[in-house]
Amino acid sequence: MDRQLLEKNARELVSPGKGILAADESNGTMSNRLESVGIEPSAEARRSYRANLFSSEGYESAISGVILFDETIRQCMDDGKPIVQELSERGILPGIKVDTGAKELANYEGEKITEGLDGLRERCAEYFAIGARFAKWRAVIRIGNGMPSSACLSTNAHALARYSAICQEQGLVPIIEPEVLMDGDHDASVCFDVTASILDLTFAECDNQGVHIPGALLKPNMIIAGKDCKDQISREEVARMTVECLTNHVPHDLPGIVFLSGGQSDEDATAHLDLMNKMAMEHPWQLSYSYGRALQADALRKWSEDSEDPHQASSSAFLHRAKMNSLARSGEWNKSLEG
Repeated sequence: MDRQLLEKNARELVSPGKGILAADESNGTMSNRLESVGIEPSAEARRSYRANLFSSEGYESAISGVILFDETIRQCMDDGKPIVQELSERGILPGIKVDTGAKELANYEGEKITEGLDGLRERCAEYFAIGARFAKWRAVIRIGNGMPSSACLSTNAHALARYSAICQEQGLVPIIEPEVLMDGDHDASVCFDVTASILDLTFAECDNQGVHIPGALLKPNMIIAGKDCKDQISREEVARMTVECLTNHVPHDLPGIVFLSGGQSDEDATAHLDLMNKMAMEHPWQLSYSYGRALQADALRKWSEDSEDPHQASSSAFLHRAKMNSLARSGEWNKSLEG
């Protein structure tokens, strides 16, 4: 394990004013999103859409890294240049999703365990050789009807730590993503308690397995009530409760926290991050973003429209959202900038 390299890359991913673009949707998920806007899905359509994002003018001022899927990391830009090379030449670190998906947890109906540890060492070595410098593994935690069980929390925490240790051994900064889903009618206090539990268990497992915390990043949910809960808290409360939970349950030597958008609207994801960075307190870590749909949703809609220049319209939409979140990194966003 090259600790200095891991720490350097982790810090680079949370550089001031920058965050991560999550473009690691599986082939099936990306095809569904293309179909939802009327585009015939194919490997070429997936490549073309993403290449359009990656060729946008100047987005490297707001994007420090891009998480890719296995198909995408092997693809090329429109001019034949490998996507990994295109990103690297812009000073953007290429990343890779390495889990193989959330599957049913045996004996616990409705709960999931993320798989992909078998063969992970060899996959990480290959991805590093291709050019990846960080990785992502997502665990899924559902609330409701006796969920989450202790089995769900403990097995996913263990898997996240195993993944992190293997990634670091192979030179990749692990992004640790224990996502507490917004599905359900639970209130924000329940989300707080479940998030605290999975964070405590995950970092305890990381300690047991020798994960080097200064060479890792965390990708958590924010503290938000379930989508079906009648008692939705304010943006200010989301920011306050999220920071309180993280301050008490995340190691302070972690370089940065890169939030997932997790079903929030584009503007909510930006506003919540902005409010956290506006707080009159010094956070122990960088508070940044690793957004997928919150950076891409409008860009995908524009790319599908029958306009005079859909590629330019899509790039402009992506650049706008990237700029808004870049401003939120330093608490400088406000609603009037949304136009």
